Amino acid sequence: MAGDCRAAAARVLALVASGQSLNQALPGQLNAVAPRDAALLRELCYGSLRMWPRLEALADQLLDKPLRGKDSDVYALILVGLYQLGETRVPDHAAVASTVGATRSLGKGWARGLVNALLRRYLRERETLENALPPAARAAHPAWLMQRLQGEYDNLDTLLAANNSRPPMALRVNLSRVARSDYLQQLEGAGIAASAGALADSALYLQQAVDVNSLPGWEAGLVSVQDEAAQLAAPLLQARAGERILDACAAPGGKSCHLLESQPGLAELVAMDIDGERLERVEENLERLQLAARVIVGDGAKPPAELAAESFDAILTDAPCSASGVIRRHPDIKLLRRASDIGQLAGQQLAILHGLWPLLKPGGRLLYVTCSILAEENSAVIARFLAQQEGASEQPLAVNWGQPRDHGRQLLPQENGPDGLYFALLTKAL
Repeated sequence: MAGDCRAAAARVLALVASGQSLNQALPGQLNAVAPRDAALLRELCYGSLRMWPRLEALADQLLDKPLRGKDSDVYALILVGLYQLGETRVPDHAAVASTVGATRSLGKGWARGLVNALLRRYLRERETLENALPPAARAAHPAWLMQRLQGEYDNLDTLLAANNSRPPMALRVNLSRVARSDYLQQLEGAGIAASAGALADSALYLQQAVDVNSLPGWEAGLVSVQDEAAQLAAPLLQARAGERILDACAAPGGKSCHLLESQPGLAELVAMDIDGERLERVEENLERLQLAARVIVGDGAKPPAELAAESFDAILTDAPCSASGVIRRHPDIKLLRRASDIGQLAGQQLAILHGLWPLLKPGGRLLYVTCSILAEENSAVIARFLAQQEGASEQPLAVNWGQPRDHGRQLLPQENGPDGLYFALLTKAL
């Protein structure tokens, strides 16, 4: 018998609140609900996490005292109910009834009256409760992140709105196989509305997300799913025929495949990642797109000995980061990331740059990329590296998108547009 969708969402959110990622917590509950409820479950989970700081602050106003730790699923269910009432088109009476009913599926029948009372009180006192929210909670952002963004950007309201928006489904057309204009016509013929991206000549945006198997030429490798900002890495690296290139943090392989599509005359592309399981995705993408690369497990901070010194013409490193530029795609970041993580990540990023640098040939280039919008992980890391590494210099990026920083350029997330990524190009002295 299929499980209750609201109860399943509460279980997922309770797991995320305990430290699991959404990618870890969601699959088990997707299997527990009816196939027709899968889309609703995803919406409740992603949406509730996207609004979590706001929903949490509302729930804490409504509760007389915190719930016990063993009742974290009830607390999560309350947030699911508040999300439906505040952010969806589910009728109020249906949202309350379905959320109250889910207490039984959780085995917490005692909470039926509590959930009912809290949700109905929210409906009665909504304006007062919401007016009492502190600014960060009102903006549905952790207070530490809100403070950081206030200190770094002027267009704060636009940035916060983009972080809270639903991400678009973007495609990368394989320009070695089909022109973007021709593929747009194929989409139109399949009844899929799309428009061209403004930054990457391979990018398309779908008006509505679809199953990839419904995309024309998906299995034949005509197209891949990739955010437009991520599609800017290959053109910036400017791979040339005969070169050896290392993609040092390659999984799941989108940028590796784009490099191979853009320059089929490479001598070799090595796709390396520290996570062997995630490298399976790289191999799957290579196979679907009929591309070839050497795939190895390795840590950019301490590369494997099989990678010889000064053996690569160019290196791409999409370094591990806070993912603060892709919060809308990974809203569990709002729960899982802490202010103290940023300094640790910056240290890891600097170690990766130092670890990879000896692999680069004299005159070679290294493109540093993150999906962060925090300067401590971006321009500040590059500044530290340039100060410490003799023979390293920065090359200006000749582009008109994004914002110039002390080093590199920052692209901010945009509603119905690209994610927030950072890019800096370094070269090694001859």
